[in-house]
Amino acid sequence: MIKIYDNFLSQAQTQCVIQYATSAPYYYGETDTPEGPVTGLVNVIDYNHDIYRLFHDKTKTLVPEDMNLYRIYINCFSPSERPYFHRDGDTGVTFLYYVNGTDKLDDGGETQIVDEGVIKGILPLYNRMLQFDANMLHRATTYRNNHRFTLAVKYGRLSTTTV
Repeated sequence: MIKIYDNFLSQAQTQCVIQYATSAPYYYGETDTPEGPVTGLVNVIDYNHDIYRLFHDKTKTLVPEDMNLYRIYINCFSPSERPYFHRDGDTGVTFLYYVNGTDKLDDGGETQIVDEGVIKGILPLYNRMLQFDANMLHRATTYRNNHRFTLAVKYGRLSTTTV
């Protein structure tokens, strides 16, 4: 299942997210898979933060009732980094919000999802939210000339959530 929500936030909410993402502290050291190499930078958003509450409120009605929010964070990838294909879990739902999206096709930055043996590229449009099953193989691609900020929201069943 892949769903796209354009114009996901109000203009004021979008500006708050951009401001947060471009000024937040990031750390190095996270991998897409337990055995994989480190790629990109991450900022984990505290559950008390306004942005955490905003995305929880906007996404909780889009997932089954037996799903629980367990993590919200921002990925930051530098130009020319090479993120890896991975799954976010055996069950659950992942949302990706394109913080600094672009409508220029040659800028890159799409999310690639493997769906029935075909790689589908989802364009990183400004103010777009992407939803997909957590067990779908996917990866980020980077922008050609700018950092790529993507806010991830992850839901899972309590007994099966992974970080």
